Amino acid sequence: MVKKLIQSIRQYKLPSILTAIFITGEAIIECAIPFITANLINKIQADSITMPSILKTGLLLIGMAVISLCLGGIAGITSAKASAGFAKNLRGDLFSKIQTYSFENIDKFSSASLVTRMTTDINHVQIAYMMIIRTAIRAPLIMMFSIVMAFIMGGKLATSFVIIVPILGFGLFIISQKAMPAFHRVFKKYDRLNESIEENVRAMRVVKGFSREEYEKKKFGEASQDIYSDFVKAERIVAFNGPLMQFCIYFNLIFVLILGSKIIVSSGGSLLGVGEISAMLTYGVQILIQLMMLSMIYVMITISNESIRRIVEVLDEEPSLSNGENPNTFVKDGSIDFENVSFKYSKQAEKYALSDINLHIKTGMTVGIIGGTGSGKSSLIQLIPRLYDVTEGTIRVGGVNVKDYDLTALRDSVSIVLQKNSLFSGTIKDNLLWGNENASDEEIIEACRIAQAHDFISSFPKGYDTIIEQGGTNVSGGQRQRLCIARALLKKPKILILDDSTSAVDTKTDAHIRSGLRDYIPNTSKLIIAQRVASVEDADMIIVLNNGKISATGKHEELLKTSDIYREIYQQQVGRGDDNE
Repeated sequence: MVKKLIQSIRQYKLPSILTAIFITGEAIIECAIPFITANLINKIQADSITMPSILKTGLLLIGMAVISLCLGGIAGITSAKASAGFAKNLRGDLFSKIQTYSFENIDKFSSASLVTRMTTDINHVQIAYMMIIRTAIRAPLIMMFSIVMAFIMGGKLATSFVIIVPILGFGLFIISQKAMPAFHRVFKKYDRLNESIEENVRAMRVVKGFSREEYEKKKFGEASQDIYSDFVKAERIVAFNGPLMQFCIYFNLIFVLILGSKIIVSSGGSLLGVGEISAMLTYGVQILIQLMMLSMIYVMITISNESIRRIVEVLDEEPSLSNGENPNTFVKDGSIDFENVSFKYSKQAEKYALSDINLHIKTGMTVGIIGGTGSGKSSLIQLIPRLYDVTEGTIRVGGVNVKDYDLTALRDSVSIVLQKNSLFSGTIKDNLLWGNENASDEEIIEACRIAQAHDFISSFPKGYDTIIEQGGTNVSGGQRQRLCIARALLKKPKILILDDSTSAVDTKTDAHIRSGLRDYIPNTSKLIIAQRVASVEDADMIIVLNNGKISATGKHEELLKTSDIYREIYQQQVGRGDDNE
């Protein structure tokens, strides 16, 4: 997992290395200061030093402190740059990886989980990386230098570290081990919390329509309380670090003072001086504090380990769809052939969404697809641009197996307009240019006229420069669908798929759109999924789906005579006057 993440450091290797160098210099100076101070105290005590020497040593100590401060400050800057840059690269790599996913891959991860991995998890990894290149280098160096200097200066007094360091180290390890399970549980609960927020915000109109605000507050409160409980439990355990640290510091202080005073008195100051005791106390505090820092690093790295696992899980996920060798980059026309196609959404699924599909659609044909909920209509059209791959059989577009095309080339030749298609934050024009970023104003207006969108766009004070809010919430459902159809037309596809994308417009507007499509893109194959017969009755061919199989095909008049399902749908709609006018 670490090797995988290291690849995201890239241009921030230099700041990372510089951080280690500056931290090493800071640690050396910080450990040398108590040694020089101890010698100065001993000389003053022995009255064997002059005032100029004291001033010279004082200036040296001030200079060393300033250099240490500067080195630490520079290390802070370089470590911040390295860790923030690493997180930026990692977040970009993660986002880029997700863009390569097929729908099958996306189905494995909830959107809330992916958001958590790109935010909370990466923040944990960023903090851990900063601690590794800074604190994880500084703490062991200061500990090692301090222990060596303590034995050089204190002799027997340094045995206190032999006693106290293992006790503190073992205690911190036990505390970390006890706290880790609670930290691990938190991450999955973050996913559930984000999912609750996402659902609530996305379905705010439904929540308010059913007056379920209190229920949603309760659900969010329970998820938040769950995280709170785990964090409190973990933090309660980690809180023992403080008392344990204080015990070790005071034990070392008492040990050094009692034993050191005894040695000074018994030897008359010949074996040990006040300077050595002062240095021992300083080194003792340094050693214990750095050991404490190491325990914090251990806790943070252990927490981050779960985040790393979740991030690498996304990075290691291989797209289920990919280009073959020497893929075809040119789609000749919009002809579509299904040959013995069967499909299910996962290998583990027991039921096929589509079975034994055989279809032959010529370029420029208008094909209606009708059927009940769950009959496989959307599954059928999603196989054409390879949003999913067939489980069995072959699909050909322009006479070529879709698996032999370059994915980008294939999808550039197919436009899909969904019933709940999305608009993005920005102007109406910005959204339309998603279809063709080089489209002229004249082309944009023409596409909008065909999609019956130009009139309502012109009614806005700012026209095509009207700002669309996130998700297109400031336009109606019918307006949103028409904008999405115009966007798809600007792509000038060889195949246009309308997946119930005129469900929110009246039948008159629907008829105008279909008429415009016939004239505007006569050589484009048009597949129209609809719930109402009026949207497909003038199609060149109508496909009736039932339980994932083709029940019947033909024109409107023919199906009224030969297809019980089609006739029943027609009679129900005509009988109840369901014309949406």
